[in-house]
Amino acid sequence: MSITIKTEQEIKDLREGGKILREALNVAKEKALSSTGQVSTMDVNLAAENLILSRGGKPAFKGYPEGDPNPFPATACVSLNDEIVHGIPSKHRLIKPGDIVKIDVGVIWKGLFTDAAISVIVGKGSERAQKIVKVTRECLEIGLKEIKAGKNLGDYGQAVEQFVTKKGFYVVEGLVGHGVGYEVHEDPQIPNYGRAGTGMKWREGMVIALEPMVNEFSSGIKLGSDQTTFLTRKGGLSAHFENTVAITKNGCEVLTR
Repeated sequence: MSITIKTEQEIKDLREGGKILREALNVAKEKALSSTGQVSTMDVNLAAENLILSRGGKPAFKGYPEGDPNPFPATACVSLNDEIVHGIPSKHRLIKPGDIVKIDVGVIWKGLFTDAAISVIVGKGSERAQKIVKVTRECLEIGLKEIKAGKNLGDYGQAVEQFVTKKGFYVVEGLVGHGVGYEVHEDPQIPNYGRAGTGMKWREGMVIALEPMVNEFSSGIKLGSDQTTFLTRKGGLSAHFENTVAITKNGCEVLTR
């Protein structure tokens, strides 16, 4: 495992990139929420892409991984309902009232990478949809309180998993958070489950992407027919939130807030 430590200047640059990323998520969110059945997942993707380019940034996911025969073709992953992550945007995929829309975006700014995601419900949505989105958002905030130099990776995982389980949902197994900064994905892998007091210790200057993914019926996942999108194994809803975070001596700083 190769853990990288970012300098104060690099964290400053990541903070700038994080602001662009948050703007991109906000415009993509508004595009999704405006849909009454006419907005496509591609429209949401293009809203994010246009904002990033207008600010002088670059999309981190488009063409990733470099050199791969089948790289990701878009700026944003846009996943609906039982799709967990990595949904490929399409002009033929229309967003309907009641859908849970997960929007995951990465930005390259000054050669450094940030990564963040949100889940939104179009229209009122079902009571179950409202609950799973709320729980997923809250479990990320709970997990953030366990992140500071000297604490263990398992402290975060246990806090997230216990909260989700008590609410009657399941943290996804098989998909994890990760280090970020010099690349889209770096060490360490960060599962959203674990045991307090175990695992590596956080170090000041580490930059990580925390991303709880929560399923309605089970922790299981399956790969879709496009060989890119991950879906819930047993069907049901899924929600996803993510932020890029810098670890500090006394806690952490969310760089994509």
